[in-house]
Amino acid sequence: MSQFTRRNFLKVTGAAAAVGALGAPGLSLGATKRVVIIGGGMGGATAAKYIRMGDSSIEVTLIEANKHYYTCFMSNEVLGGGRSMDSIKFGYSGLAAHGVKVVNDWVTGIDAKAQKVNTKSGKSFAYDHCIVSPGVDFKWDTIEGYDEKAAEKVPHAWKAGSQTIILRKQLEAMKDGGTVIIAPPPNPFRCPPGPYERAGQIAHYLKKHKPKSKILILDSKDKFSKKGLFVQSWKAMYGYGTDNSMIEWVSKANDGLVNRVDADKRMAFTEFTDHKADVLNVIPAQKAGKIAFAAGLTNDKGWCPVNQKTFESTIHKNVHVIGDSSVASPMPKSGYAASSEAKVCAAAIVAMLNGNDAPTPSYVNTCYSVPGEDWGISVAMVYRLGAEGKIIKVKGSGGLTPMDATPAFRKREVGYAHSWFKNITSDTFG
Repeated sequence: MSQFTRRNFLKVTGAAAAVGALGAPGLSLGATKRVVIIGGGMGGATAAKYIRMGDSSIEVTLIEANKHYYTCFMSNEVLGGGRSMDSIKFGYSGLAAHGVKVVNDWVTGIDAKAQKVNTKSGKSFAYDHCIVSPGVDFKWDTIEGYDEKAAEKVPHAWKAGSQTIILRKQLEAMKDGGTVIIAPPPNPFRCPPGPYERAGQIAHYLKKHKPKSKILILDSKDKFSKKGLFVQSWKAMYGYGTDNSMIEWVSKANDGLVNRVDADKRMAFTEFTDHKADVLNVIPAQKAGKIAFAAGLTNDKGWCPVNQKTFESTIHKNVHVIGDSSVASPMPKSGYAASSEAKVCAAAIVAMLNGNDAPTPSYVNTCYSVPGEDWGISVAMVYRLGAEGKIIKVKGSGGLTPMDATPAFRKREVGYAHSWFKNITSDTFG
């Protein structure tokens, strides 16, 4: 990992994780300390747990519409046939055991002036600090013919759950010799390597069960995350670059940008070409989750600007935004980044509610992809707060899986990926 060993990396990530549990003195200001968290994904659930771990006197209420959360990371393995839906499904009993009050309801708005969160059921929750972690929403107006109704026939599967099941069933029903089209979104979007891991996982399934089939990636970009490593894996396992390749990638410059969809006919249209699919997977452009817009937390680009030391909104005081919706570049929009941001935010809120300054944070991201059997690849990076109050990369930290990795190394990476999944979900929901 480029002069930064896995052991040292884990030391740093462990230190970053510990930040969320620090800074909680025995001193109490006497008044009730209330935090309301909107969204029970990787960001919101982690923040809820770590605030309670940091100071058990803080009343934490997590409001989430769904009773279970399905992780987007590792959901591609469901499509590839190596993982069940139940394996990516998590509940909130673990948070309740930490003293978090879990409320299943829809948030309809945030009254930032009165410091209250309002829900669909008519309830109102007062807060001293509010954390918003709504994930992403889709820009349905960017591809003609593709909207929420069309997604029932042409799934995006970019929010794991029912959409994942629809796409999996379509792959199972497809004839041998059929064509799968994947249309990745433009930047920025949740899980940058995800569409390309998905191509590998679907190819893995097709190679075993429908070997005459093809995958066509029609991309809205000219490059993508971990491209060299993905192409290397596609060449080795699926004949990429040959006349008999199972995967073909078409860049934006080469007419890869999908601008129109016919969901009934499962057709994707680029500027010059009409493409017929047996299975069509369109992943639309993305923006902050709906509640962020309803609460007036977004900028003109559709994301939420924040103070990157505390993740407090630069628009509304005492409202913090973490995870995919926040502007935290150069950190990617990923589950692990959301978890790291949640711990930083939790530590800041614990400190502030106890009359202290927010601690100086560090952040980390690591992302594993499994594009095929016994083939894992990863990217990792450590970040810190720069002199100008912006997140910057720590020079010499992290790195990519080496291009010259041995088969044994790549197989170990798969094991690391699965252990990473168990660890982060246990850390969040356990």
